[in-house]
Amino acid sequence: MTRRWSIPAAALPLAIGLAPAGAAAQTPPAPPPETPAPPGETDDKVVAFSAGQIEYQSESDVVTATGEVRMSREGNRLRADTVSWNRRTGAVVAEGSVAITNPEGDTAYGDHVDLTDTLKDGVVENLLVVLQDGGRLAARRGTLANDVKTLEHAAYTPCAVVDDKGCPKKPTWKVTAAKVVYDPNIGRATFKGARIELFGLPLIPLPGLSTPTSDRSGSGLLVPDLRYNRVNGFEFAQPYYFSITPNRDLTVTPHIYSSVLPLIEAKYRALTGTGAYQIHAIATSSRAMSATLQPDPASSRNFRGYIEGSGRFQLDPYWSVSGSFRVATDRTFLRRYDFSRDDRLRSTLRLERLDADSYFSLAGWATQTLRIADPQGQQPIALPEIDYRRRISDPLLGGKVELQLNSLAIGRTAGQDTQRAFAGLRWDLRRYTPLGQEVTFTAYARADVYHTDETLLTATTSYRGEAGWQSRGIAALAIDVKWPFVGEFLGGTQQITPRVQIVASPDISNLKIPNEDARAFDLEDSNLFALNRFPGYDRFEDGQRITYGVDYALSLPDISIDANVGQSYRLNSQPVLFPDGTGLSRRTSDIVGRATVRFRDFVTLTERFRLDKDSLAVRRNEIDATIGSRKTYAMIGYLRLNRDIDDRIEDLRDREEIRLGGRVQFAKYWSIFGSAVVDLTDKREDPLSLADGFSPVRHRLGIAYEDDCVELGVTWRRDYEDTGDARRGNSFLLRLAFKNLGR
Repeated sequence: MTRRWSIPAAALPLAIGLAPAGAAAQTPPAPPPETPAPPGETDDKVVAFSAGQIEYQSESDVVTATGEVRMSREGNRLRADTVSWNRRTGAVVAEGSVAITNPEGDTAYGDHVDLTDTLKDGVVENLLVVLQDGGRLAARRGTLANDVKTLEHAAYTPCAVVDDKGCPKKPTWKVTAAKVVYDPNIGRATFKGARIELFGLPLIPLPGLSTPTSDRSGSGLLVPDLRYNRVNGFEFAQPYYFSITPNRDLTVTPHIYSSVLPLIEAKYRALTGTGAYQIHAIATSSRAMSATLQPDPASSRNFRGYIEGSGRFQLDPYWSVSGSFRVATDRTFLRRYDFSRDDRLRSTLRLERLDADSYFSLAGWATQTLRIADPQGQQPIALPEIDYRRRISDPLLGGKVELQLNSLAIGRTAGQDTQRAFAGLRWDLRRYTPLGQEVTFTAYARADVYHTDETLLTATTSYRGEAGWQSRGIAALAIDVKWPFVGEFLGGTQQITPRVQIVASPDISNLKIPNEDARAFDLEDSNLFALNRFPGYDRFEDGQRITYGVDYALSLPDISIDANVGQSYRLNSQPVLFPDGTGLSRRTSDIVGRATVRFRDFVTLTERFRLDKDSLAVRRNEIDATIGSRKTYAMIGYLRLNRDIDDRIEDLRDREEIRLGGRVQFAKYWSIFGSAVVDLTDKREDPLSLADGFSPVRHRLGIAYEDDCVELGVTWRRDYEDTGDARRGNSFLLRLAFKNLGR
């Protein structure tokens, strides 16, 4: 018969306190179940317990509970075969399959638990602790004294200690220590004489290793990075993490090089009551080459660095402010030290208000160019950029009306300055006919005002506009009809949707307006049916046109196809704004389309194309393919732009390139991976290109090991382009990451 008692208990805080972390190559029994407290019991110094039998020896004054003893208090649980309490000496002993679980779910297992007469200090022999996250800590002996827990001859690992068949195996890595001390007052466990064993080999000593034992992170060393490249030599980066407060931290990383001076990197992060922000800075001193790739023997070492930051704050349910900034001291710093390969750095600041029917934005942005041939004085600075939109329901016909107010001021330190403001109104109405056609009516009207000066500083004549004040009016009407046909096909469902759109707009004074945001145009499937096929506001397509095409979708159990194709015809013969080669320079446009084919989760193939309307020559061909599973796959990307556009229009250069990447898993945990980018452009396609038709840009090749608790890899990368002091050559990166390794 099981009996339940209430007794004074300080034993559970002892036992539970001995479970801060976990490891061992044995499968523990299940943690003890909850034991209900006695009815009406509220004293926090009382433990509820149950046992198969209770014995009391009056001569020795010893109480012994046997037979699946269960004890619990405030979420702490103890299970043992036998628990004895000497009432004279105050000693409490738990024996036989002892299991102790704390409220966080960590379970400690031991053969024998001894408590002193104070019921606060004690010893656990052959301790095994299994953490809720799967980590394990094994120790020959664990003691508790004044709330400080000490584990002797301990080993910790988060790795699996049994294989897929349930047989014991050695963990991939573990931390061994002569002693582990856990002080709950500071919330940390400190390892003494610690060393990492990887694949059974003691490799890396960890002097001073410590780890937090609560949700709060703690300060300490992170896993280092090792790499080599031609310019900087061998690199050793050792991050150190500072936990400032629960919502603020700082990571400082010294980078030590064999061929150049050291570099210091710091990253600060903070979470506030309204949002979050971070700041990242890098600094060193070195000698830089000029942007023209010519060394300057007289140059001296100067400060070089980079700083970036970003943040977003929600001021109330409607208003928010966000921003980011990126600034480098020179054009080659980020590439030389292998932090980034971006060729432009953009800084932004934005204030927004968003509700169900309106949107307001007040923004500003600036760009720092890292391209060698781009003058910084030609880079735009936008301040301010204002955009307001409001959506209104049409009370007469049931459509939607959107009002837009926009203003933009662009300045350059050595280039053209432009200011713009417009007010626009758009009305859309969607209806379905009895035959199933989807018909959309659109009306659009806008009034623009521009002012510009320094127009001669813009090299491309068609982008300049006329100096001084200019204005224009824009109007357009459109009707768009879709007629879907759906039916069964080959055991699946297919849908064929013919589509026709008619757009009419009067002549618009475009050329007297400067072109800042509508330059890089190319006809493609995504803008074929757009009301204005220019990408920005500074150009608006006028005249009358009809656009026609068809959408196709097929869905089978293992295969799906999604495709479209279309073309446009201009109803009037007036000159157009689109340059030759963009696909819209004649009355009949080029043919554009897209096709996506998927086979299960194994193959995905997407192709976008533009065919010359007369010769059907491929003017744009873009292919993206992914083949394989998550572990073994290949990715192929191919782009060819054969537009033959005037060389003076720098935004629309011809280009041809191929991108390859893949991974092959050749063993359970081992894989090889690689990628390459090759420039296939030649002089015939782009007279200004330096490529010869097959110019590798960069490639990488590596081997990696990854299991449930460790990542290990070596990567070789080669760059084929010189950019200032960021020289072509080989780089090697060693990656080693341990799962759940404390800081």
